[in-house]
Amino acid sequence: MTNLTFEKALAELEQIVAKLEKGGISLNESLALFEKGVKMSRFLRTELDKAERKVEILLKDEKGGLKTEDFEAGPEGAEGGGGDA
Repeated sequence: MTNLTFEKALAELEQIVAKLEKGGISLNESLALFEKGVKMSRFLRTELDKAERKVEILLKDEKGGLKTEDFEAGPEGAEGGGGDA
């Protein structure tokens, strides 16, 4: 998965989910899409973990302790906002 960005992987995963939810495809194609979706999901999780570690490093205080701060997400990132609930 060289040259794959987080955004591209997320868009691809969303397309895979849409195809699987729509149905009308063969079992073999469904399994292939599912396998690709799992790979995209793992890639995304790895990228999120890397970003989280980078943020933790940036937030370390001068004594080496982790200084946590609340993150205030905008309307798109806020919990419960803009979802298909």
